[in-house]
Amino acid sequence: MNKVELDPDSSPAAAFGAFLRTSREARGWTQDEVAGATGYSATHISAVETGRRPPTARLALKLDLAFGADGVFKRRAGDVKYSALLEGFPEYVTHERRAVELRLFDLGIVPGLLQTKDYAAAIAAGAVRRGNITPEQADERVKVLARRQAHLRREPLPPLVHVVMDESCIRRPVGGPAVMDAQLEHLVAFAELPNTVLQVAPYAIGEDRSFDLPVNVLTLPNRTLMSYAESAQQGHLERDSDAVLPVLTAYYQLQALALSQAESVALIRQLRKELP
Repeated sequence: MNKVELDPDSSPAAAFGAFLRTSREARGWTQDEVAGATGYSATHISAVETGRRPPTARLALKLDLAFGADGVFKRRAGDVKYSALLEGFPEYVTHERRAVELRLFDLGIVPGLLQTKDYAAAIAAGAVRRGNITPEQADERVKVLARRQAHLRREPLPPLVHVVMDESCIRRPVGGPAVMDAQLEHLVAFAELPNTVLQVAPYAIGEDRSFDLPVNVLTLPNRTLMSYAESAQQGHLERDSDAVLPVLTAYYQLQALALSQAESVALIRQLRKELP
């Protein structure tokens, strides 16, 4: 069986899974043996180890008893419960870092992978002021984002990245004029990279815009497809390539309606000039 690699720094769920795997292997136990000791299936234990399922308080208690861990698993499960990351997102990140091609659509704010650190921090700070997340969770979001962005610069072959942003992404002020100026400058620099395509979907396309929620489509090394979409409360990762094909078609339709990269860059530069 192929061992799924997981970056423990990618999310609290991944850190919990890595800790469970390390603890299990140190005992010389199989997933079946952990399953037998906790009353869960081996499939469930595997999903927790790879970050595909978050650990419940009940599972953490059973693991503490099985390993004689004196509450360690319970405390680590608490870190996952209070994570700022949406359900489904940690698993998406593990696939995103392997993808050879990414197609991103966002509206309202600049896509995370294109955000400057100050822009990302301003977005997170806004969520803290609204009471949606804690300051610690805000820090977690910014750190996770930085790690995701690093994979776009991987060598020797970085992924191809196609980005379509709704016009609202570049018109909505975030963090003040200085932060917005740096963010818009960063978008122009992003568009100049050899492995990227940046387009703006203008307001003028109206109801013909394909998506009303952020959508990401991944092409993996074996050419299979995955898509990830999220609402305010949860994310959904679609692993069935056949189910992703209509999403990919809608993305192509959106690209056809969007401004060209040259037109998009010109608009971004014009907005920089209009900043106070």
